[in-house]
Amino acid sequence: MSLSMRRAVRCLRAMAAMVFVSGHAAAADAPPAPPPVKDFFSADQMSQPVLSPSGKYLAVRLATSNGRRQLAVIDLVAPALTKAIAGYVNADIAAVHWVNDERLVYTITDLQAEYGDGFAPGLYAVDRNGNNPRPLVRRFRDVSETGTRIVSRELSPYHHLLDTVRDGSADVIVERYDYDSRNDFSGSVLFRLDTLTGSVRSIETGMKQRVRDWLVDDSGQARVAEVRIDDRSTVFWRPAADAPWVAVSQGQTYTGGAGTFSPMTLGPDGQLYARATRGDAEGTAALFRFDAKTQHLEAQPVVGVQGFDFRGRLIFDHRQRKLLGVRYTADARDTAWFDADMKAVQAAIDKRLPSTINLLDVAECNCSPWVVVTAYSDRQPPIYLIYNREKSELAMLGNSRSAIDPTRMAQREFVRIPMRDGLSTPMHVTRPSGKGPWPTVVLVHGGPQVRGGSWGWYAESQFLASRGYLVVEPEFRGSTGYGQKLFRAGWKQWGLAMQDDVADATRWAIQQKFADPQRICIAGASYGGYATLMGLIRDPDLYRCGVAWAAVTDIQLMFDLHWSDLSEEWKQFGLPVLVGDPEKNADQFVATSPLKQAHRLKLPLLLAHGGSDRRVPIAHGSRFRDAVAKTNSSVDWVVYNDEGHGWFKPENRYDWWTRVEKFLGQQIGPK
Repeated sequence: MSLSMRRAVRCLRAMAAMVFVSGHAAAADAPPAPPPVKDFFSADQMSQPVLSPSGKYLAVRLATSNGRRQLAVIDLVAPALTKAIAGYVNADIAAVHWVNDERLVYTITDLQAEYGDGFAPGLYAVDRNGNNPRPLVRRFRDVSETGTRIVSRELSPYHHLLDTVRDGSADVIVERYDYDSRNDFSGSVLFRLDTLTGSVRSIETGMKQRVRDWLVDDSGQARVAEVRIDDRSTVFWRPAADAPWVAVSQGQTYTGGAGTFSPMTLGPDGQLYARATRGDAEGTAALFRFDAKTQHLEAQPVVGVQGFDFRGRLIFDHRQRKLLGVRYTADARDTAWFDADMKAVQAAIDKRLPSTINLLDVAECNCSPWVVVTAYSDRQPPIYLIYNREKSELAMLGNSRSAIDPTRMAQREFVRIPMRDGLSTPMHVTRPSGKGPWPTVVLVHGGPQVRGGSWGWYAESQFLASRGYLVVEPEFRGSTGYGQKLFRAGWKQWGLAMQDDVADATRWAIQQKFADPQRICIAGASYGGYATLMGLIRDPDLYRCGVAWAAVTDIQLMFDLHWSDLSEEWKQFGLPVLVGDPEKNADQFVATSPLKQAHRLKLPLLLAHGGSDRRVPIAHGSRFRDAVAKTNSSVDWVVYNDEGHGWFKPENRYDWWTRVEKFLGQQIGPK
């Protein structure tokens, strides 16, 4: 049975279960109030469970009462010995990795600061019992552990964790990023770092060119290097640490090309796996093995899904040096198991949890009876369970959002629809309870060179649906994840064919009698904010209002503003190809500029920006506000001075979505 069919069956089973529950609610005098905004936008209570190499212990992130994420370790043999081993009063645990069964490393961020302080996550080590904590890589910001400053001799913030070393040591591999006078990336070097002592040894790679990305084998030796110079990328490979480097793939950095591939990972046996297009009509990417003899990719992919680019990760048994399975995302996430035992475990768990997608994770040796299960659906935020395959026992670990009642959440569907020129584009539709047509929010994703979403629980969509709105999320041309054909169709189409796709998706929802044509609002952030403004300008007959935050308001400003984290290399080689050339496309830039066309926007607008936004500086928002205010008095302007590109502070998220709810209620709200 295909993933789509399995997901449809689970959805129907979940709906059938909810009919019984909702039957009790129907007898009530009045429908219950919708869940509060905090239930959707607060920190996850539990996240990122990771088994130790032996599978005896489980690391997990837990939210404290003030919303900070701390690190805890569970002894699976004696769960009562669960212990919080790291936590901070002004920071959050981010990524977690086991070095060996006794020691872990983790990065930290500040999810209550602009950008989450994600540019310098630092690196820290601790024993699984909480002993021997050691800072390894310094952050740009200090952190406090239970109020006490941590001071030591760490590496500079330009060092980042690359991988662990599976040789029984307590070492990890870190890479140092170097930058030139323009603050553009100029290369990286590798080091072996002892997490117990903090001692560092440089790794001689023999590579003299500007390496952007490395892959190392289980012993910590560099085996793959990706070099980027201007708009060209070259992948180098070597069969052993003492062998010479060989160029095995070349192409354009930002656009790819035929015959090129992107290295993904090295297996425990040294096998290189890579992602490359496979020559189908949509130009989708699949997962391939690299043939060391021919120095080319094998002809047949390891995993490929019709209509979707391969995105995921490989699951290995490092002790037996074999590939167990591949995690991938089609319309939803799933796993292709090659190991017969894991196929049987998956079947057993799916039988017990028929209404959810169930993702399984095992220890690196796959020698433990314990399997971590992440179960989710469109209505159910992730829940975490532990399965003992020897005893066939399944037990709950925790819930990411226990306040969310799945029976009150909305159904999310994945569809493909034709655009006016015949191009097929994907779309996600979240339908509220009751019978349509509904007031509608067309939610446009940012990027735009990203995939907007998949089948699952999404806070923004479910929040809006809980307030009675249909949510339409088009994967317009220029989006990635669905093949080169859709991606390339969006080149230089900001405000043009990309905008047509959003309008066509809206009209499709009207034709299906899902959307009430008199009550439709367009919304989005970053590029989605740009599309919101252009939608109100180009299609005023289609929308009644707009909500835009962190919005790009002028393409030329992306080139001109220097207080931005957009690199000069990206401005020189990426933007001209994907968005447009300031000289060759000057007239198009004016015609598709919300700032230059602000006088045409007459509809109500809720507009917001972060005062510390480095991706789309606030000048985009303030200049547009000044321009549109000359001809439109129905613009609400909000500034969060302590935010960057999006809202990281919980109080700002709550405030923003409360404002959105009020604004939509005034403009298109359910009667």
